Amino acid sequence: MSRVLRVLVVDDDFMVARIHARFVEQTDGFEVAGTARTGAEALELADALQPDLVLLDVHLPDLSGLEVLEGLRARSREQGRDVAVVMVTAERGAAAVRAALHGGALQYLVKPFEYDDLAERLRRVATTLATLPGSPGEQEQEVDQATIDRAFGTGRQAVVPHELPKGLSPETADLVLEAARAAGEISASETADAVGLSRVTARRYLEHFVDIGTAEVRLRYGGTGRPERRYRVTA
Repeated sequence: MSRVLRVLVVDDDFMVARIHARFVEQTDGFEVAGTARTGAEALELADALQPDLVLLDVHLPDLSGLEVLEGLRARSREQGRDVAVVMVTAERGAAAVRAALHGGALQYLVKPFEYDDLAERLRRVATTLATLPGSPGEQEQEVDQATIDRAFGTGRQAVVPHELPKGLSPETADLVLEAARAAGEISASETADAVGLSRVTARRYLEHFVDIGTAEVRLRYGGTGRPERRYRVTA
């Protein structure tokens, strides 16, 4: 990697923040710029340290991580300098995942996780930043579709069209797969909310991924009624 990306770690748990910081330092091409334990401190340090990337928890003692994400985006527009954001949180709710996606987070990683899980997402962010260099306000240069696909990850993760059953589209399959990957584990109803599909259609995509070995399913039993099918991406 041509340059080292500086990372701000944001987590209200001191020990968790230390573990995440250690993971960052273990990954080639990344270094820790600082750590923050509150949303206000995260915004203050983002201004002071100008990191390239923020690892951001959703649950903070003052602001939510999603509010911090919105604040970071507002500062980017005002200051003309982008900062990449990876949500690193125990929050699995579809609404939070959807808000993070719409708010501009590049990745969403659910706790707890292993070092390799975070390192993979850090490398994806590095690829995106290297693919589309520059900052807002600079003279922009047009890019082709292949470059855009690399930046969004679709060139690497797209589903092969001929593998899909009739009536399923590759574009929607990518969205479903990314929603499932971001959530860590997801139901058909949660996928429907995140992507904007009916529950039946979302389940068709998820079951297809199970059939081809891209995902696995487990049953979660509640107090009453039928067990819920929960899906997790494995490939």
